[in-house]
Amino acid sequence: MLADEMLSTQEIMNMLDVSKPVVVKWRSRFAKYRLDGLRDAPGRGRPRTHGPDIRLKIATEACRPPEGVTHWSTRDLAEHIGGVSHVTVHRVLAAEKIKPHLQEMWLNSQDPDFEAKQAEIIGLYLDPPENALVLCVDEKTGVQALGRKAPDKPVRPGIAARREFEYVRHGTKSLLAALAVHEGTVTGSCYDRHSNVEFLDFLQILDRTYPSGELHLIVDNLSVHKHQNVRKWLECHPRIRLHFTPTHASWLNQIEIWFSILSRKLLKRGIFNSTDELVAKIIDYIETYNQTARPFQWTYTGDPLTVGVNSIMERSTSMATARPTAAETQELSRSRT
Repeated sequence: MLADEMLSTQEIMNMLDVSKPVVVKWRSRFAKYRLDGLRDAPGRGRPRTHGPDIRLKIATEACRPPEGVTHWSTRDLAEHIGGVSHVTVHRVLAAEKIKPHLQEMWLNSQDPDFEAKQAEIIGLYLDPPENALVLCVDEKTGVQALGRKAPDKPVRPGIAARREFEYVRHGTKSLLAALAVHEGTVTGSCYDRHSNVEFLDFLQILDRTYPSGELHLIVDNLSVHKHQNVRKWLECHPRIRLHFTPTHASWLNQIEIWFSILSRKLLKRGIFNSTDELVAKIIDYIETYNQTARPFQWTYTGDPLTVGVNSIMERSTSMATARPTAAETQELSRSRT
């Protein structure tokens, strides 16, 4: 139609935002075949062996739980349907993006005060009180000091680093840590247990580390955080206030992001021949981390979760983009328990 209006190829390209080959192709087909040239040309290649009915049946059955087993394999599904190969089943499932072999976890928060609690915490992240410090606090319990019966073999060209399967247990420690939300630095201390006694001791460490101004501590609903000894101590230290995350919503606590970094950078592949060595390496890591620490860029504002209290509250670490150090910038993305 545009060509009939005596527009040039370049003008048609600019108006329709298409490439020159596209304009030339359709002008040539119309000039040669007239209206028939505007219809799609017959497809090339071998036609499909199975029609839409069979493909629909494969997709439908794949979404139904099988009897006697937990999920479908391509061979089981092919045998169940009959008349198709497992290769055909695989192709259909891949085309429809159906993955019966995968399973993801999710959590429902039934906390009736979910919206109020999340709004309070997000407010502290995005608009903290003046002259106040916001700290995210939590315990990482059961940190294992694992030694190895044989030394690791380092990475080489074409060969991944290798580790002996057998390990030696040397005990466990509990790490209490606090992340200064708007500074990015971390304060941590290791303990043999994680009762209210250890939590009180850590509160006293924070009290000494940050001696002035209000302290707003974001914690989860662990019973030790609400122990009567803790409440009495807080009454005598009114500048320190606890803010509790909703149940099943630990992803709102930014210390979980830092725990993930600690696990990947130190704990997961570390070798610790004693609990003392474990504690020393954790404290050394915290000190090194703090030298280049920066605050996480918190992007979640609460909007998707304000539909209703009974909405599905999915935990996602993608709600925060972690930028822990200059060498680790943008490494994290998720956040799950």
